[in-house]
Amino acid sequence: MNEDIFNLQIRKFLKKVGIQSQRQIEMSVREAIDSGRITGSETLHAKVQLTVDGVNIDHTIEDTIALE
Repeated sequence: MNEDIFNLQIRKFLKKVGIQSQRQIEMSVREAIDSGRITGSETLHAKVQLTVDGVNIDHTIEDTIALE
C-alpha cells in the first residue's frame, strides 16, 4: 500500500463528504424554515453513518446543530 496515495484518497473522500453534507443541510434547513416546519431557532440532531465495504467499518457519528 502506498501511504501517500491512501492518505490523499481519504482526504479527497472526506472533503467531498463535508462539502456535499454542508450543502444538503443548508438547503434542507432553509426549505424547512420557508415551509414553516421549523422556526429557525431549533437545535437539530444530526447523524452520519460511515460504512466501508471490505474492511468492516460501520461507524456512526452523532451531534447537534444549533440554528441560533
